[in-house]
Amino acid sequence: MAAPSPSGSTVNRAEGVITAASNSSFRIVSIRLGEGIGRHSPEIEQEKHIAIHDILEENRFEPKGSPGGPYHLILAAADDRLILDVRLHDESEHRRIFLSLTPFRRVLKDYHQLCQTYYAAIREAPPSRIEAIDMGRRGLHDDGSHLLRDRLNGKIEMDFDTARRIFTLISALYLKA
Repeated sequence: MAAPSPSGSTVNRAEGVITAASNSSFRIVSIRLGEGIGRHSPEIEQEKHIAIHDILEENRFEPKGSPGGPYHLILAAADDRLILDVRLHDESEHRRIFLSLTPFRRVLKDYHQLCQTYYAAIREAPPSRIEAIDMGRRGLHDDGSHLLRDRLNGKIEMDFDTARRIFTLISALYLKA
């Protein structure tokens, strides 16, 4: 059953699809995570939900050579590859991009380790320790976002905030890949 969110987005939990209310030309209006993505810890589930919500609220996503969207994005991981399945407003195929996860491995591993440290610190560490860990976590997240933009260079242009949010989703996919 689809239900509107406060932002006007529609959340269809049964199908795992979240759709934005507005349609502009070079913009993602729905995101679906591919098969095999199970439940994670509550913290990771929350980060996934926030990343998807924020992408749908504001993003710039421009596949090279595209006449315009809006776009539906399906993210999946298979055979050590990230798959970005870009679909047009009518859900017809537009472009499928395959990226090796190998270049992301180190930053993803380090990022997940720091996230686990951060989640544990929230429960028992002093604020100064939590802040220091979070700064490192954000730095690695930025590194992964820059890497994503570099790897998509010539294929898809996106703003940095969109790359950061998609990196959050890639991070969740990586846990299951």
